[in-house]
Amino acid sequence: MLYFITWNKNKFSEVKAIIKDIEQLNIDLPELQEIDPYKIIEAKLIEARKHHDGEFIVEDTSLYMDCLNWLPWPLIKWFLEKLWNEWIFEIAKKFNNYKVTAKTLIWYWDSSWEIRFFEGNLEWKIIKPEVESDFGWAPIFCPNWYNCSFAELSIEERNKMSMRWQALAKLKDFLDNKK
Repeated sequence: MLYFITWNKNKFSEVKAIIKDIEQLNIDLPELQEIDPYKIIEAKLIEARKHHDGEFIVEDTSLYMDCLNWLPWPLIKWFLEKLWNEWIFEIAKKFNNYKVTAKTLIWYWDSSWEIRFFEGNLEWKIIKPEVESDFGWAPIFCPNWYNCSFAELSIEERNKMSMRWQALAKLKDFLDNKK
């Protein structure tokens, strides 16, 4: 059985919609404070192995604002705790640069020491938050070809285009070919 080690029910719902045969291990892994997302995901993998020794994945998603020379990088979780979505939008507005890139990294581990990593990227724009959401920066993250936020899209619409979906599609292909 494949497990996704995360405390985040929203992320797990997205993963479960794409990879049906997966279960959640509800563990809030410590997150290394680092600007290199590969070091963060590697630290999560090492910590996750202390909790589970079977087949699992860990994930990390970063947000890169063009106007801040790619800040907040993987530190978006901490930016949101202190600045909120409204402030992130205001920063982009002050610089008149709304370009943003989101990156998801997924690391796969199995008990045979097979480690694989899968990545998805999207370049979108930041918009003024108009809706409430319990899913991070989804209220300010907008596909370039839409006039609404990621939070306003159905899970089916999000899964057709998200950076997490891109990484998960690569993981799913790998798992299907592994069988």
